Amino acid sequence: MNLQFYLEKLFASYEFEKFKKENPNSYFASGFLVIDKENPSGNKVHIDYFNSETKKMFSFQLENDCQVVPVEQVPEEPLEKISDNIDFSFKKIEKLIVEKMKEENVKNKIQRILLSLQKKNKKNFLLGTVFISNLGMLKINIDLDEMDLVSFEKKNFMDMFKIVKRRKNEN
Repeated sequence: MNLQFYLEKLFASYEFEKFKKENPNSYFASGFLVIDKENPSGNKVHIDYFNSETKKMFSFQLENDCQVVPVEQVPEEPLEKISDNIDFSFKKIEKLIVEKMKEENVKNKIQRILLSLQKKNKKNFLLGTVFISNLGMLKINIDLDEMDLVSFEKKNFMDMFKIVKRRKNEN
């Protein structure tokens, strides 16, 4: 699958046509993707539109026949507009992650990939968290314009518990 498939599904939907008529000043501002390797029915694709006039954001949940949902927490600074022509393959993104895991000698199995599509300083990025076996996770940042994994950090859930425990002891 690729993002363009979901954008075409969005553009063809009645919900989106109705939304654009009611919100002509809205634009594609972000996206949220879940790729569940263990349970493909848990995959999600949400495309978010920001209305520059009302300062409200709406998320189109494409796994639910294009259901539109208002977003409760909208960033204070307006998000940059993402081109409707942006496209990338989910398999290619996963391949970038797997290659980096091999390079970093991470032998765990990918369980779930959470990605946030954003545009900052006129560049498209995927910011992500990858849950891996043995209670591990990877924090990643992919520059979509260069198709390059620009940051990769392995973490462990137990490390997060140590931080919380240490903070409690400090108080």
